[in-house]
Amino acid sequence: MSTILYPSPIFGPIHSRRLGVSLGINLLPADGKVCTFDCIYCECGLNGEHRPTLPMPSREEVRTALERRLQDMAANGPSPDVLTFAGNGEPTCHPDFASIIADTIELRNRYFPCAKVSVLSNATQIHRQTVREALMTIDNNILKLDTLLPDATMAIDRPTGHYATDRIVDDMQKFDGHVIIQTIYFHRDNEPDDTQPAIDQYIDTLRIVRPQQVMLYTIDRETPTPGLTKATHEELDSIADEIRKAGFDCQVSY
Repeated sequence: MSTILYPSPIFGPIHSRRLGVSLGINLLPADGKVCTFDCIYCECGLNGEHRPTLPMPSREEVRTALERRLQDMAANGPSPDVLTFAGNGEPTCHPDFASIIADTIELRNRYFPCAKVSVLSNATQIHRQTVREALMTIDNNILKLDTLLPDATMAIDRPTGHYATDRIVDDMQKFDGHVIIQTIYFHRDNEPDDTQPAIDQYIDTLRIVRPQQVMLYTIDRETPTPGLTKATHEELDSIADEIRKAGFDCQVSY
């Protein structure tokens, strides 16, 4: 199976289905994955198949590389819509995550003040106060919540450590609405369709977390696990309609 590992610490810009012209910031090693999930759909592959040998980039390396790239974009284009922390795993695992966020906001304000700062996170580290406080300072605090069903979480997201959905939801509430929930939908071979009860529970959770937006999407590239297929436009639109009826802004990426 083909997978994508991103250069570190800066990659792109790329065109994101959800965010526009996105300059990527990868705080993980360039040659492998560091993640607290081992998702069956991850475009970077499975953790065990991509053990890194290189270290995480230092705070100084990230700042220097980011400023150099922003200077080039200011001189030659294109202008970024967003600076996005993503890449080869979970960005909030970096020990200097909070300081790097502060550096990034400073550089964004200097070179592209209209650009947004976004973090794509699986939410496993938001119990840490330093991570939570850093995420409160950015524009787009995008946290993953694929399912509330424990069996589905273990089958799809496959946390590498202890993971309790009720604790994640409790920690999401601490953002006081400054959060975007990101959820993927797809089909697995030989799995029953339990979408409606799962959606009802999901919407009940949205009422608790009160996110500023919900992002729905489906797989877009080859997955490391066989037997996964895209959700249809009709399926995603139907789910989005339910979410909007409940009073939430919902963006859909096909």
